[in-house]
This record gives sequence, C-alpha cells and structure tokens, in this order.
Amino acid sequence: MLSTAAFDVVLLDINMPGRTGIDVCRKIRATSKRTGIIMVTVRDSEEDKVQALEAGADDFITKPYLLREMVARLHAVLRRLSTQQDAANDILRAGTLELDPVRRILVKSGAEIHLSPKEFDMLAYLFQHQGQPVTHQRLLQAVWGPEFGREFEYLRSYVKMLRKKIEDDPARPAYILTEPWVGYRFRNPSEPESPTPEDE
Repeated sequence: MLSTAAFDVVLLDINMPGRTGIDVCRKIRATSKRTGIIMVTVRDSEEDKVQALEAGADDFITKPYLLREMVARLHAVLRRLSTQQDAANDILRAGTLELDPVRRILVKSGAEIHLSPKEFDMLAYLFQHQGQPVTHQRLLQAVWGPEFGREFEYLRSYVKMLRKKIEDDPARPAYILTEPWVGYRFRNPSEPESPTPEDE
C-alpha cells in the first residue's frame, strides 16, 4: 500500500506474525522519509524501543496506553512533519528558550545563557528533534562523532550541566526529559499536547 499511496503516519506494532515491526519500519523508512512512524511496544522492553528508534521510528508508545496519549503522540509527529524547515537557519523556540543555530546563541526569558560548544551542539540537536525520543547512541554520534556511542555516563554529565543552565528546577526538568534506558526527549512546555514529565 505504501508503494502506491502516500500516508501521513503509520502506527506499527513491534510484535507481528512473520516479518517483525522493526523490519517493516526499516523498509518504510528506506522508501519514505516523509511518513511518520510510531511503534507500539511492550512496557519495560527498553531494547525494543532503542531498536525501533534506530530503525527510523519517530516515536514509540508502550502498552497499555490511553487513547489521549496516542492522539497526542500522533498529533506531535504530524506537527513535526508539517512544519519541518531548514532548522540550521531558523531561530528555534520552546517555552522561554530561543536558540539561534547560526549565531550560536541561547536566550532564556530575554537573558543570554553561556553554553560550551558541546553543550550548544547537544541542545541544538535535541531542539531540532523536539518531541522526538533520541537514543543515547544517536545523540553521542551526532555531537561527538561516529566513533562514540557507549559513553553514557559522559552524556549524563553533559545533560546534568545543561539542565542546570536552562531548567527552572533541574531536579524536575521541563525541557530535557529522560526516556529510561533509551535516551532523551526535548519537550516544549508551551505545546499543550506535549507529554508532561509525569507522563514520561
């Protein structure tokens, strides 16, 4: 069906008879970059979540789930797809934060915040994938290079430093949320459909 018609988003169960959802996800992503993919996983299956994201899924949701959570995630993926622009030249905004990738400036509530080069690169990458879970490996390789991927403690220390600089309460982050055993998700607190830290 995907080869003959355009679809906005695909809801794909990771456990299917015959070909696995991961295999189907890879095939969809290889032929369509503009189709959103949300994988349905079993709760506590962290490895499945990581595999789904690495296969090209935009997000995942765990069973059992509430209908309103599914609708919120569908809307978030569709919104990202419909508003994708050249983020390298745009001012990125979320809550009280404004990030300028060209001038490499971060402003919070009108005041400029100093970031180290790696802190800025990490925040910019998360900002550009707003609402989307990003695995530890993907984030490490995007910021530090392809030879990285297992330095999780190193990554956590940078996230901790970033939270101290951008969060009102670093102990209860509103922007950089942890996806347990998977990675991180950048949340825009101004988006009404954005999952809250408690939902995560």
